[in-house]
Amino acid sequence: MYKLISRLGVRNSLRVNKAGIASASLPAPVTEPEIRHTKIFINNEWRNSASSKTFKTINPATGAVIAEVEEGGKADVDLAVQAAHEAFKFGSPWRRMDASDRGVLLNRLADLIERDSVYLASLLTIDNGKTFSQSYAVEVPGCVKTLRYYAGFADKNHGKTIPADGDIFCYTRHEPVGVCGQIIPWNFPLMLLGWKIGPALALGNVVVIKPAEQTPLTTLYVAELCKEAGFPPGVVNVVPGFGPSAGGAIVDNPLVDKVSFTGSTEVGLHILRNSSSSNLKRVTLELGGKSPNIILKDVDMKFAVESSHQGLFFNQGQVCCAGSRSFVDASIYDEFVEKSAARADRRIVGNPFDPRTEQGPQIDESQLNKILELVESGKKEGAKLVAGGSRIGSSGYYMQPTVFADVKDEMRIAKEEIFGPVQQILKFKDMDELIERANATPYGLAASIFTKDIESALYLIQGIRAGTVWVNCSNVLKSQTPFGGYKMSGFGRECGEYALQSYTEVKTVTIRSPMKSS
Repeated sequence: MYKLISRLGVRNSLRVNKAGIASASLPAPVTEPEIRHTKIFINNEWRNSASSKTFKTINPATGAVIAEVEEGGKADVDLAVQAAHEAFKFGSPWRRMDASDRGVLLNRLADLIERDSVYLASLLTIDNGKTFSQSYAVEVPGCVKTLRYYAGFADKNHGKTIPADGDIFCYTRHEPVGVCGQIIPWNFPLMLLGWKIGPALALGNVVVIKPAEQTPLTTLYVAELCKEAGFPPGVVNVVPGFGPSAGGAIVDNPLVDKVSFTGSTEVGLHILRNSSSSNLKRVTLELGGKSPNIILKDVDMKFAVESSHQGLFFNQGQVCCAGSRSFVDASIYDEFVEKSAARADRRIVGNPFDPRTEQGPQIDESQLNKILELVESGKKEGAKLVAGGSRIGSSGYYMQPTVFADVKDEMRIAKEEIFGPVQQILKFKDMDELIERANATPYGLAASIFTKDIESALYLIQGIRAGTVWVNCSNVLKSQTPFGGYKMSGFGRECGEYALQSYTEVKTVTIRSPMKSS
């Protein structure tokens, strides 16, 4: 059932797969892409780490080493921050650049990413393990569209005139925050790079980026594209490395004015504490989730099962807003469980370059072992395993698509973020009880509701505490729509016009305006 499919000859076109991702022709991937950049990028120059240390980046499909990457530490981060600080100084080329020209540069960067989309998608697939169809049809265009969206805002960062009391003229200026440290996660390393640099650069900020140590290669390549696009030296800097050293140095540096982090709640709490002890830098956090996926009794069963399946298993289940807690009306519970288990059994796991593959490997062995440990806890605490539950093979980090039924709210699998292909199905009878249970978690990132009854949907939307609520869909993330969480899922928003607020300082200007005497 779960035998890994082997590599096929690469095809030049693809119909819609079961995940509905590749709706148009899919180009042939580069299954062994040349690794062009593994060094640290500062001031538009490539350099070795100050410590001469390197680290291995691993292909999760095979466990083989892809490349040795320079390991940035505090000394490298400090150099990058200093370069960014110089680039942001009053009167610098970047500060004097017309706002519309910043938009031109972002559009030019988007053009270059589109030009190299096959290479970037291939690079992402070997470094992350997600399917090439997802890399090419989701991540690359997700990054490109976000850059183009924010390019349009570059010259539209308007202040206001204020009719204040008295003989004064008052207006506001919207100014860039300054040096922004941006820490990118491994699950969507290219798309979320666009989410972070798009609004920051559009408004005239400068950035120091730390990609996740598991997936540094696409960010490093985009750094070279930033140089090719024409961004001045010091505006974009990339320091690959590990969280405690490189990430910690960004958080601690007093010349960094803002930190944007996407990742675990545990690390987010650490960043927030340390940022407050350095220079009270601004912080925005997009953290973990344990999102409810609600199935009311009036749904079309086939649609609800498939939508819930994709809402959880997409990207190997490595999605912070995945609908991991499926609450199903008691009257249709058994049918939903049976069909969900059968769909998980049909899910195609294997070589991420094969166009038939729906699910590639987990990111690394540590994450795979965490998933397996939580699966075992579900068994021990009395949940019913109805599909999957085990590792597949010994080469690469592949996990069976897994489904649990008879899940109770107090079980670890219902409380902890698994971040893997494990669906938990819970039963409910009453709407108000459902709202209370859906909210009985420290997280509040997202929720999905499947129903034909708009009144029930609106009632649940008001009751559920989450930053995003999807109705009859899930994991719909667009450049135009703000994304972020309540509670321990973080604060601040990425994407949409709301994201601009965290990259802008509002300055009030008040000028005495003497009245002319008669």
